[in-house]
Amino acid sequence: MQSPDDDTVTLEPYEGPWADDDPDANFKADVALYSQIDPMVTVRTLSRNVGVPEGALVRYVLAKYATGGSGGLLELGPAMVHRLWEPIERAERAGSDDARLDAYSQLRQMIQWLRLPLEDPTIYPEQP
Repeated sequence: MQSPDDDTVTLEPYEGPWADDDPDANFKADVALYSQIDPMVTVRTLSRNVGVPEGALVRYVLAKYATGGSGGLLELGPAMVHRLWEPIERAERAGSDDARLDAYSQLRQMIQWLRLPLEDPTIYPEQP
């Protein structure tokens, strides 16, 4: 049995099984797909090339992935997350395909607006 202070894990492939109605089936299928690859080939090469220990790189990758949701929230900000959620919530309350299509359209427009400066930085005048 592993103690809570033991950071040692065994990397292992995962093939399932999972039930067709498993609410986590998409995630498990993704795990099954990616777990067939040996990530240590990349980790070892990166470790050699940049001079960072393998364990530190693995810890970095896991921590970065595990905090990705929080990082996304920080980048968007709580107000924008709530604004993006509103059309979804409205559509789910209505419970119709038309309402969901309307929500998709609204979300697409909102995200298009957010992407605009990334896609066309010339929209902002240059500062003297």
